[in-house]
Amino acid sequence: MKSELENAPHRRLNILTGEWILVSPHRTKRPWQGKIESSEKREKINYDSECFLCPTNARMNGEPNPNYKNTLVFKNDFGALLNDTPLFNYTDGLLHAEGESGICKVICFSPNHSLTIPDMEVNDIIKVVETWQNEFTELGNLKHINYVQIFENKGAIMGCSNPHPHGQIWAQHSIPTEIEKKTTTQKNFYKKESTSLLSKYIDQELSIGTRIISENKSFVTLVPFWAVWPYEAMIIPKRQMANIASLNATEREDFAQQLKTLTQKYDALFNCSFPYSSGIHQAPTNGDNYEEWHWHMSFYPPLLRSATVKKFMVGYEMFAMAQRDITPEMAAEKLKSL
Repeated sequence: MKSELENAPHRRLNILTGEWILVSPHRTKRPWQGKIESSEKREKINYDSECFLCPTNARMNGEPNPNYKNTLVFKNDFGALLNDTPLFNYTDGLLHAEGESGICKVICFSPNHSLTIPDMEVNDIIKVVETWQNEFTELGNLKHINYVQIFENKGAIMGCSNPHPHGQIWAQHSIPTEIEKKTTTQKNFYKKESTSLLSKYIDQELSIGTRIISENKSFVTLVPFWAVWPYEAMIIPKRQMANIASLNATEREDFAQQLKTLTQKYDALFNCSFPYSSGIHQAPTNGDNYEEWHWHMSFYPPLLRSATVKKFMVGYEMFAMAQRDITPEMAAEKLKSL
């Protein structure tokens, strides 16, 4: 069976969403005649007078940034959600719409214009984690906020509009579709097994070992069995927690270390500042009991063969289901070796 997974086309189930992905390992042998470009090397500078996120500079709305020393959090000047949106309902036959309110924030990871997570000291990454915890708690406690999404788009290829290292936090009234799917699968498993789905999953992955990238006392970093993106990864706490607010001091440090380790491996893979979208999935904040939830952080990087050759989600992926060539096991082996 292992040989079939390594060589034959097959489907893999994402146990968190219930969705399937097509894996085509035999296609890794096909010749590549696509576009390959040299990676652009940018000069690393500590401060950019034209940057809207650097200390003391004016943001896009004209307000000056403080001379911050660690992280900086502020409301997004052009947020996708507005806090004062009325929660209306619209129905016209088969057409349905609802008002959506929320708060969008930006978090600068460092005052240094070029200091990305893999280049930061662990103690400075801990400050980022603490900021995530504080923002999750503060926003999640608001009466009209039922979910808090923490994420980062790194690199212009991922749509990042400013190179200064930063992430975003969107807190909203409704519970997003991905979270509803993951709530359902985790709840169903918890009812049957009285343990969290991801606790059982990481136990199995640790016993197998082939998809593990790194681990420490508190966290496991792995390429999930059902990974869609070529070098997709997950960081999962070994202790079941519904959200990141539950991290203690030791776990914060261990989480920061795994963040640094993974992103350093990413940068080393193709010798570039590796682009990705990352996000933390955790329990909703609507006051319900989510004893089944086990929070986790996912990384979706687009690069496939080099610093400029990326995977495109087109054709079959757009109209049928996700598909990949390089197996998750091959990806994990490469990342683990770096």
